[in-house]
Amino acid sequence: MKRMASEWTTYRTRFLITAKQLDEPLTFVDSIGREHSGQKGDYLVLSSDGSRRIAPREIFEDVYVPMGRAAADPWPSLANAPSTPTLQPPIRRRSNGSGRDCIA
Repeated sequence: MKRMASEWTTYRTRFLITAKQLDEPLTFVDSIGREHSGQKGDYLVLSSDGSRRIAPREIFEDVYVPMGRAAADPWPSLANAPSTPTLQPPIRRRSNGSGRDCIA
């Protein structure tokens, strides 16, 4: 086997999508005139920009992992995001010369 020049790199997809698995064949023409066609088991994919495409089941299930959110909420929102704790600066104590500490 020929030696490869680079090491393995881990990748992830950049975009969140919503998708439905087809329960029957589907063919449609998108807004720029491309025809999309899929069979039962393939996925209809809706991207955040509103575009639609069909992904073959084998490829889709190899690339995407479901996030487990409710189907009624197709896009994430800050309202549903877990709150993150606010970071506070550390408290520094210093002596004020009276023998008692004060907060700086």
